[in-house]
Parts: sequence; structure tokens; C-alpha cells
Amino acid sequence: MIGAGGVATVAAFKIAQNADVFTDFMIASRRKAKCDKIVDDIHKAGYKLDIKTAQVDADDVEQLKALFNDFKPELVINLALPYQDLTIMDACLACGCNYLDTANYEPKDEAHFEYSWQWAYRDRFEKAGLTAILGCGFDPGVTSIFTAYAAKHHFKEIQYLDIVDCNAGDHHKAFATNFNPEINIREITQKGLYWENGQWVETEPLEIHKDLTYPEIGPRDSYLLHHEEIESLVINYPTIKRARFWMTFGQQYLKHLEVIQNIGMSRIDEVEYEAPLADGTGTAKVKIVPLQFLKAVLPNPQDLGENYEGQTSIGCRIRGIGNDGKEHTYYVYNNCSHRAAYEETGMQGVSYTTGVPAMIGAMMFCKGLWSKPGVHNVEEFDPDPFMEQLNKQGLPWHEIHDGDLEL
Repeated sequence: MIGAGGVATVAAFKIAQNADVFTDFMIASRRKAKCDKIVDDIHKAGYKLDIKTAQVDADDVEQLKALFNDFKPELVINLALPYQDLTIMDACLACGCNYLDTANYEPKDEAHFEYSWQWAYRDRFEKAGLTAILGCGFDPGVTSIFTAYAAKHHFKEIQYLDIVDCNAGDHHKAFATNFNPEINIREITQKGLYWENGQWVETEPLEIHKDLTYPEIGPRDSYLLHHEEIESLVINYPTIKRARFWMTFGQQYLKHLEVIQNIGMSRIDEVEYEAPLADGTGTAKVKIVPLQFLKAVLPNPQDLGENYEGQTSIGCRIRGIGNDGKEHTYYVYNNCSHRAAYEETGMQGVSYTTGVPAMIGAMMFCKGLWSKPGVHNVEEFDPDPFMEQLNKQGLPWHEIHDGDLEL
């Protein structure tokens, strides 16, 4: 596993809980001390799996190749930054390793993400006889599995799909992001995008929003965003007439975000800054990226769990033609408690809902249930064994048939 943040911590805990499936495990990251701390926390919690750690720069293909050739993993779980997807995929191809990630590639110098860069690896992975599993977090990930499950068991045609993501938790901070601030803010501040009648429709950032009612939570203002799983779902389910992604934001969060943008702290280009030298002997001109500097002063998402209250609610609201030939609606979702996630893994619910599916995807591969040469999004595999494991591994799901979707 590459990465040692909140999601990686959760995935590591869940891997240790399933030692009958995962027999040899290594955690590698830029700072080995972070990997060692995860292992220490896992062992303090009473899990016995022997876990190795290593230092690696995931931007450096040669370092990755040296690590993979030394440890010889069957599968590399990429929980590093989206900027690093391609270097890790290159190293996997060079060393004969299978691959899994939770988020698609985006270039560091442009706030833009899509699957085309990774889909370009299809032939190389297929010819090498290697499997690459893309987008195996919650959204993307579980939401795509939910869609595949609905298509397999309940619908002849899925026609309308709305993925809804609500975080109704309270971390008691004035402003904090639930995962990497740099990635989070880049994602939210770009233009919205949805699929309708065979074409992509672009909106201004956070332009479209409405109240949606979430189970056990109630109504929350939900905003239409561009989210990557829509890109693959409309290809794999061509009967979809409209597909959208919605996420909730509170007014305090949005006000801080507006200020961050207005004062230029969301910029991802370099600016020159004259900084004092550490020894006090003068100054030096340095180049900094404002958003990366902002990340350094914001609360670390890994530290939010202790005082986090409330829960998340993420699911798919689907309308289409059922197996009986009549129109039906279907809502499948999971609610996750921040407190329960913290008590189990030391991390908050947003990390938990991403880390658990990453482990389950790795389990599907290691059991031979999801193994197919090439580069594949998760909905291209059988959803049933994955759905079964969600219930066993801490993310139980619920269904509402023929209810009001509000959309």
C-alpha cells in the first residue's frame, strides 16, 4: 500500500482485521515514520499481522520499481495523491504488479480530472496480463457498485441516476476539509458537470443546488458537482439518460471557501515570495503554491476524528424500467458514524468510507473474484461479493424501493 494518510490508516486497520486473506503486507510512503505509526497503532489495538514499512517517493518511478522488485507484491493499493497515479501504474507495469486506486489521475498544474489518462493504459495492462482496478473508494467506488447491483438485480434499464453525498458531521473547527485540503478545494472550485441526453452539460461552480432529505439526517442543501464516476457509468450503462452527482455543504464552509478564493489562496500556480532565512542572516526568494501553503496551515484531516460527531450518508437514487417492465425508483445508501469510525480506527467517517472499500476491492482481487487483465472501473466486476463484504466490514447498506427520490 502506497500512502499513510487517513484513508490509508483505515485500509491498513481493515487489512489487519482480515489476516486470513492478506498474509504479506507493506505500507510505504514518503515519510516512513508515518507508516511506522500506523503499524504501531494497529498492534496496540491487538491485531497481530506482521506489517513491513518502507520509504518511497511515489513521484519517482525508479524508486517505486526498486521497492516493488524487492517486496514483490501481487497487488499495489495506491492511496497516495491523484497526481501520482500514473507513476505508480508505470512501476506496476515494469514490475508485473496488479494495481488498485480510489481516485482518478489529475495533473498537478491543472485542476482537472478525468479517466482518459488511466484508460490509455488498458492495452498495456491487458498485454501484461495484469489487472488495474480504478476508483475503489466510496464515491467513486461503492456508488458505482451500488449502480451495478441495481442493474443486475432490479432494472432492465437504468434511466436516471443521482449520486448523493451528505456529510452531516460536526468536527468543531471553523474550517477544515475531510480529506487532503489541496485535492478537496481543487475539486469543489472547478465547474460542475453532468450527463443528460447523450452529452455533457457544464455549470458554474456550485451553481445548481437544492435541499435533499437524507435518512436519519433530514434535509440538507446539496450542490451539483463534477465527479469522476459519472464518466464511466454512462459508458457502462448506456441507457442512462441523465446522471448527476450531489454533495452537501454548510454555509459556513462555503463562506470560508469564497474568502479563500477571493484572496487568492486557492491558486495552484507558483508565486514568488521573499522569505527570511532560518538562521536570521537575511532573506531568499522562494516559489510557493498558495493552495499548498494553505494546506500546511489548515487542520490535518487525520486529526479530526476525536471530536467528530454525526454521520455521513452516501448513496444512489435511481429511476428506470424494472425487471417487470414498469417504472420503478430505488435508493440504496450507507450511513456511517464518525464516532464509530474513530473508535475502531482512530479516523473520522470520511476516511473510513474510503478506506474500507479499498480493502474490500483488494480482498476481491486476492480471492480471485475480481481479476481481469486490463484497466477496469469497479462497476465492470460482479457487485454481489463486494456488497456482501460491505455488510461484514462496517459499511452496511439499506434499500428503499419505489420511494420519492426528490430528483
